[in-house]
Amino acid sequence: MKKVFYFTVLIFGISYFANAQSTKVLIETSMGNMTVVLYDETPEHRDNFIKLANQGFYEDLLFHRVINGFMIQAGDPDSKNAPANKPLGNGGPGYTIPAEFNTKYFHKKGALSAARTGDHINPEKRSSGSQFYIVQGMKYTDMQMDSMEKQLGRKFSKIERDTYYSLGGTPYLDTQYTVFGEVTKGLEIIDKIASVKTSANDRPVEDIKIVKVSVIK
Repeated sequence: MKKVFYFTVLIFGISYFANAQSTKVLIETSMGNMTVVLYDETPEHRDNFIKLANQGFYEDLLFHRVINGFMIQAGDPDSKNAPANKPLGNGGPGYTIPAEFNTKYFHKKGALSAARTGDHINPEKRSSGSQFYIVQGMKYTDMQMDSMEKQLGRKFSKIERDTYYSLGGTPYLDTQYTVFGEVTKGLEIIDKIASVKTSANDRPVEDIKIVKVSVIK
């Protein structure tokens, strides 16, 4: 089986885009809790995440790939009770989800995004049915953003520039992976998880578990 590679965005701690009426979920982890808003403009991803949460799918799964300054990733069912050296990152529920790109939503710190396989085997950029990542990223200067615009052949909006400068993120992933929600409470938990010691394959040396994902009524 081919290894699945997943590459993996609140202004001043306040959600800029999230509608107050949007669905909220609580992601409880062994290192603290995060409240996430799911975007209504990405309905297939929203509904799938809610379905899996209600089924208890994410309980006891690991954050199996953690890269400080980049993102934290989870959702592989093979990570449940996985022994220390077991390769992880290929598991899923047996289906994928069509990409739902929306330029209003980008990879700022705290973005909840869908992982996926690479373009060479997935040209439609379909999302994993269960694996997701939460962006940590880094802050960018105007000069760095100018350089990135040239490399990517696209212009960043003022909101994007201001956010990547003040909050940080991973702008080079925009329009490549579906962003379908954002952390509105618990950004510090992202940093806490991202800072742990990891092995050569980016798996935390000490397991970090999802205790439960639940819809907030």
